[in-house]
Amino acid sequence: MANLDLNDFSTNMTEGERQYSDKKLRIGVIGMGGIAGSHLDSYKKQPDVEIVAACDLIEGKSEKSLEKHGITGVKCFTDYKQMIDTVAMDAVSVCTYNRTHAECTIYALEHGLHVLLEKPMTVTLEEAVAIRKAEKKSGKIVSVGFQPRFDANMQMIKKIVQSGELGKIFYVQTGGGRRHGIPVSWSETFIEDDKAGLGALGDIGCYSIDMVMNALGNPKPLRVTGVATDYFGKTPEAYAEVGKPECAEKFSVDDFASAYIRLEGDIVLDFRISWYMHLDTTGDTIIMGTKGSLRIPSTECWNGTFNKPMTIYRDVAGRPVQTEIPLIHSPETPTLFDKKIRSFLDAIIEGKAAPVPTDQIIYNQAILDGISRSSKSGHEVEIEIPEI
Repeated sequence: MANLDLNDFSTNMTEGERQYSDKKLRIGVIGMGGIAGSHLDSYKKQPDVEIVAACDLIEGKSEKSLEKHGITGVKCFTDYKQMIDTVAMDAVSVCTYNRTHAECTIYALEHGLHVLLEKPMTVTLEEAVAIRKAEKKSGKIVSVGFQPRFDANMQMIKKIVQSGELGKIFYVQTGGGRRHGIPVSWSETFIEDDKAGLGALGDIGCYSIDMVMNALGNPKPLRVTGVATDYFGKTPEAYAEVGKPECAEKFSVDDFASAYIRLEGDIVLDFRISWYMHLDTTGDTIIMGTKGSLRIPSTECWNGTFNKPMTIYRDVAGRPVQTEIPLIHSPETPTLFDKKIRSFLDAIIEGKAAPVPTDQIIYNQAILDGISRSSKSGHEVEIEIPEI
């Protein structure tokens, strides 16, 4: 077997000259919580974008957020339907509670708007299917907010797997999470079932699932057995570092989940995710193949990339060898979030497919939904995704 050529796994970080639209795209933002600020800041950087409308259920929240981000001349609403019905727009960012992702996205599509939808896509598979149907009927695009896909090191994972260097993939271990990190320092809506619907599963679990599913080419999930628990979130001690012990009474989602998922192609996905645990990491991500395996280092907190080199393990002339894949150091600008925003705008301008399409992310949602259903039922469940 020939030696591994690292030149096969290098990336040209030079981007082509940007072509902007000669007509400003009119953007509205639905939901003005924390993540909406990142959308506002990124849209501000785009010379062919005009933010024309904003909406939040809480009276005055849109105005305060826009002022904080130095944006003026925007019409503000407390009803997203009224905003869509009365303001001429090309697209919206949906940054609402997980529980309302589907209704906001579907209404926007039905009224001729493109949608950039924050992750997770939805809470249930049924909602995700409804979005897919509305998208297909509308002729518009929905791109889901997985900015890690634009990280060069994340893209390298897919390049390695798709190259065939690892052979047939048969087992994947992924997950991760935080030792202490239930997200209540700036908002408590993440821990309330009537708003979030999913806890660690939807907040950071969807990221780790997308990392490996995208690398594998998004094989269809078939069956899953999983458990989602809340042992820590309901204890005041979990909030000692942020000084909010009262959150223990509000906690009604998962803070840890694990699952065993069977994918088409005889691939097994071994998954675990955590917001809080007595451990530094649940382990590295491992992709095992018949010709070699890839180890992707874990991180303390999911931030869209990793900070240590990956390693490929394989045999050469019957002897075990390992090869370190150097980290790719990307320029600080544009940020991953900016790339997410720009790719969405480019797809609209150029009439292309969504950069992070729902026909892929629906598999992610099916896995999250399957884990939740399996945990509640206490046994393995089938995953059935209808043709759309």
